[in-house]
Amino acid sequence: MTNFEQLLEKYAELAVRIGVNAQPGQTIVVQAPLAAAEFVRKVAVKAYEAGAKNVHVEYNDEKITRTKYEMAPDEAFLEYPMWRAQGFTEMAENGAAFLSVYSPNPELLKGIDPERIANFNKTAGTALAKYRGYMMADKARWSLVSVPTAEWATKIFPGLEADEAIEKLWDAIFQIVRIDKEDPIAAWKEHNEILQAKAVHLTEKQYTKLIYSAPGTNLEVELPAGHLWKGGGSIDQSGVAFNPNLPTEEVYTMPHKDGVNGTVSSTKPLNYGGNLIDNFTLTFKDGVVVEFTAEKGYETLEKLLGMDEGARRLGEVALVPHRSPISDSGLIFYNTLFDENASNHLALGEAYPVNLEGGTELSPEDLAARGANKSLVHEDFMIGSAEMNIDGVTKDGQIEPIFRNGNWAF
Repeated sequence: MTNFEQLLEKYAELAVRIGVNAQPGQTIVVQAPLAAAEFVRKVAVKAYEAGAKNVHVEYNDEKITRTKYEMAPDEAFLEYPMWRAQGFTEMAENGAAFLSVYSPNPELLKGIDPERIANFNKTAGTALAKYRGYMMADKARWSLVSVPTAEWATKIFPGLEADEAIEKLWDAIFQIVRIDKEDPIAAWKEHNEILQAKAVHLTEKQYTKLIYSAPGTNLEVELPAGHLWKGGGSIDQSGVAFNPNLPTEEVYTMPHKDGVNGTVSSTKPLNYGGNLIDNFTLTFKDGVVVEFTAEKGYETLEKLLGMDEGARRLGEVALVPHRSPISDSGLIFYNTLFDENASNHLALGEAYPVNLEGGTELSPEDLAARGANKSLVHEDFMIGSAEMNIDGVTKDGQIEPIFRNGNWAF
């Protein structure tokens, strides 16, 4: 076995044991691009070794996706196969875990009519809402990982041939997800404990507001009473641990949907639906985006914000130190799973019920009453830099430093 195959096997084991934490008798659902087939085969082996009952794999082909957007009639983007949505919901209800290999071509849909993309995203979001609800509430275990594709790798390393770019991207991924450590699983357990300690500290503080300050950013974000900070791994409803994101460097919570005011500027490109949005600003008033600009992808951003009423509000605030493995790599990944873990970020759209005390047991109406946002979308975008300061406001009005010059202040 070559060194690469050994590393790939360790990566597959990490995805199975730390990512979704496969349990005996469980179904594991894997969604992946065709380029990830070698990795997925190793995942299947590791899942069955862990006692999985069934490994259900769904591959996607980006070339066919592009062909559909170019050639299908408009009405094709207004329907979604309900048998698929119902099947995923049924598997979630029956205790399946879901591993997604997220390796999108950042410019897959460049030049495609944004209206077609927006229609499909809304149609799919509506059809999959119940299934996604299981993920958002941690009622089913799920995890995102990435493997290189030629289109993605050459976007990151534009001066290289595809094979060399893929090799360099593999090297970066193995380092960032700690596969280069002697015992990656032990390294991840230690890393999760560090993030969880930060989350416990912030939850105990119960700040009423966060104040962000950086070039192009002056933003105040109110936090709801009883908010919970999360970091590292999560725990599902049956008490089993898992890591939703590999990698992760974030500690995150829920903002109050009506309590965001000021302007925030992006610091990294956002790959949304196969198009890039870059150098954009959002201005909020009483929680709602009232103005926005974008040097690239303005129309795509406009369609994202117009997805539904909740798409113009925030559902997540996440803290990530500027000095982190991904940021230190100096690379822009054009992949939110990586770029969001190199930078403080916010998310437009749906809030995670797990970020509110008792939130997973509340009705949508009760969640909204306590400040949680509801939307078909949940889209992270990056705002952090080495120049960002963040303060927390205590219940008695004291201002305490959380971040200074892009890094933790405690």
